[in-house]
Amino acid sequence: MALLLDLLALLLASVGATLLTGHSLTSAVSTFAIAAMFTWMITAMALRQYDPWASDRAALDDGAMTTILVFAVTTVLAVMELVLPNAALPHVGLFLLVLWPVAIVLRATVFRTLSPRSGPIDDVLIVGTGPLARATLEDLRGKGRLEVLGLVRFSNEQPAKTLKARVLGVATELEQVLRAMPVAEVYFASTHAAHSEEIQAAIKVCERFGVPFATPATTYRLDRARALGVNDGYIHYQTVQSKPVEMAFKRLFDIVSSGIALWVLAPMLLVVAVLVKLTSRGPLLFRQTRVGLHGRPFKMLKFRTMVENAEELKAKLAEQNEMDGPVFKMKKDPRITSIGRILRKFSIDELPQLINVLRGDMSVVGPRPPVPNEVAKYEPWQRRRLSVRPGLTCIWQVSGRNEISFEQWMYMDLQYIDTWSFTKDIGLILKTFPVVLTGRGAS
Repeated sequence: MALLLDLLALLLASVGATLLTGHSLTSAVSTFAIAAMFTWMITAMALRQYDPWASDRAALDDGAMTTILVFAVTTVLAVMELVLPNAALPHVGLFLLVLWPVAIVLRATVFRTLSPRSGPIDDVLIVGTGPLARATLEDLRGKGRLEVLGLVRFSNEQPAKTLKARVLGVATELEQVLRAMPVAEVYFASTHAAHSEEIQAAIKVCERFGVPFATPATTYRLDRARALGVNDGYIHYQTVQSKPVEMAFKRLFDIVSSGIALWVLAPMLLVVAVLVKLTSRGPLLFRQTRVGLHGRPFKMLKFRTMVENAEELKAKLAEQNEMDGPVFKMKKDPRITSIGRILRKFSIDELPQLINVLRGDMSVVGPRPPVPNEVAKYEPWQRRRLSVRPGLTCIWQVSGRNEISFEQWMYMDLQYIDTWSFTKDIGLILKTFPVVLTGRGAS
């Protein structure tokens, strides 16, 4: 429904801007309208604009994403005017003036109302199987935005046969459970004194892993009364400092900067795409599973810089790994193609990740996203780097990259997490440009 309304608004904006320009409706207008709608759908699909969870974006986030779609379509109009100067097309400025406010209003009112809210956006875990745990389970499922992965019982608990969730183990096994699945938050559903030691030990595990957790706000079961400032009966904790205003600016900056970068770099990206396809067999883009915020996997995009069977050859080259720890790096990796070596040296192969940034999988600044088999070998303290959204650049990129040991790399990421600020992000971005232009530390 939202897509149809947006396409209708796009069509009406094309017609309205054409009439306001003083032109009559011609075949050129219908050609532009088709091209505009096709561009809108492809861009929206790439940005996952109509995913169910998109209705939970912040208002600024939503407005910025819609603006990018509007400017993508306006760019198509600008190109058509250059190629067809005598065609009776709508004026670019008038088209933008009509479409932009209409699209923003539709997104802010209609879409956020009609969009289905059934798709969970966060996976949570409940520690405990008693009455409070069962009540918490029903409460969280009733909200529809959280998926309860399962429950972990305390050592002296025997789960009821009517429990409507999986029991994943004992509280003392929480570390193994957190390693096995992405968890956005852990609820400790017990106020019983007998569980205090197990809860304390489990909290330490959450702190080491950087996983947010929640504890009951009161030791009493309440039916109608609500604690002031606590909306679900729990006090929520996280291992990163809460800076909501700065975080909002960070996300807005991610959207605007990556959108502008993709628009400005589009000609170069097209040239690179052609070179990749002409110089070696295989797909244009390399889609690799990486681990994101709280361990949630996503597909990271890169220009393909290796031969088609690179993953199969990796096992044979394991003994030539030049990095310590679970990561694999080689300065003269035989799997890299001729054009791929140039793309890697200047980080051009990473540019498609700007789409990941727009989607929300990544940020411009943040720890680099690891692959799942690397995360499986992490020490508990190293997993805390998954407590923030991964990024295109961070301290590691501007400090030597592959010249740095794995343990130093991990400490740098944790230093970034513990001292994060939006101004520090800007500083790291400015330091990244000379590193990328010189290719320092790349392989």
